[in-house]
Amino acid sequence: MVATYPRKKIEILVDKPLLRRIRALADEAGASGFTVLPTLAGDGKSGRWDDDQITGGAGSKVIFTTIVSESAANALLTALQPLLDQYSLIVAVTDVGIIRSTKFD
Repeated sequence: MVATYPRKKIEILVDKPLLRRIRALADEAGASGFTVLPTLAGDGKSGRWDDDQITGGAGSKVIFTTIVSESAANALLTALQPLLDQYSLIVAVTDVGIIRSTKFD
C-alpha cells in the first residue's frame, strides 16, 4: 500500500472581488499553493444565486481550495474568522491523506 500523509483541505466559497484578500491570508498562513474554481450557481440559507456574467465579476463567486498542514490550517482559519460574518464566507475543512508530502509543505 502507498504511504499517505495527513493534511487539511480548506475550501472557501467567496465573492470574486474578495479573492485577492483570501489569497494573501492563505499566503501569510503558510499555504504554499492553491486552486481557484469558478462557480455557476448555488442555493443556501441566503437564497438562490446565479452567476449572470453581466456585472463584470462583481457578483461572481469562486471556490478557493488549498491543502495545508494542520498548523497552517489553524493559522488560516484564525485569519478568516473576522471575515466570516462580514462577507458570508462558506468554509469547509476536511482531513485528507496525500501521497507526495513535499508538494504540500
